[in-house]
Amino acid sequence: MKRREKEEKQTKSTSQRTEEEDEQRKTSVQSPVEEEEETTDHRGAAAADGGQLKEEKKKEENRKCVPGIVYLGHIPPRLRPKHLRNLLSAYGEVGRIFLQPEDRQVRRRRKKSGSRRCDFTEGWVEFRDKRVAKRVALSLHNTPMGTRKRQRFFSDLWNIKYLHRFQWTHLSERLAYEQTVLQQRLRAEVSQAKRETNFYLNNVEKSTHLEHLRRKRQRDGQQVEEKTWDFTQRQTEEEIQKKKKKKKDSITQKHLNKAHLLQLESQSNISLLAKIFNSNQSE
Repeated sequence: MKRREKEEKQTKSTSQRTEEEDEQRKTSVQSPVEEEEETTDHRGAAAADGGQLKEEKKKEENRKCVPGIVYLGHIPPRLRPKHLRNLLSAYGEVGRIFLQPEDRQVRRRRKKSGSRRCDFTEGWVEFRDKRVAKRVALSLHNTPMGTRKRQRFFSDLWNIKYLHRFQWTHLSERLAYEQTVLQQRLRAEVSQAKRETNFYLNNVEKSTHLEHLRRKRQRDGQQVEEKTWDFTQRQTEEEIQKKKKKKKDSITQKHLNKAHLLQLESQSNISLLAKIFNSNQSE
């Protein structure tokens, strides 16, 4: 009996050992797989973090690249776009520049006087970053253009304003609208000139025809009625003032006559009342 018990105990111990060894083997086989899964998880998380960082960087770049436009209300004489770019490029990256030239009439007057210079009245400047544009507008407004007294535009002041939510397309649309308005005005002026010339030519033809008829009647011995042009001359300022004075005098004279008549009527009424009362007292 004792031997059997011992054998059973030995068999149980050996079975337990074999089971433990099998479990250890399984764990040893499963551990690298789990490690690989963990590494893949870490890599996926790192990739996701990298993608988020890239997206954030892209958003920041897009935010930085939003342009801002500045309006210049005063452009000093002899200032050109290249001078303006050199002055403003010290504060930030400058993009497109547009300066509005003077009217044609002003340029014609200058040409007649002998100067062929073309100056500008107002301008728009585009900065690559709108934050820089805001900063420039706030810092440079009502300050001298030059930093030294010997500089060219030191006596002139900056007149800058940042245009909120203004884009370059709005400016191009405005310029296109002004161009269309100018073309329509020119067409209207040309059509008006054509109408005037046609009216003048028709009148010339009529006058030649009437002159031909008048000469023909004179040859035939018929009486020709000469037309007389009746016209009234425009009144001078003195005549207008005299008329106004006459009107005022006539109005005042009417008022005086009315007052005199009222006074006479009141006097007649007083005399009648006096007669009536005197007759009553005598009775």
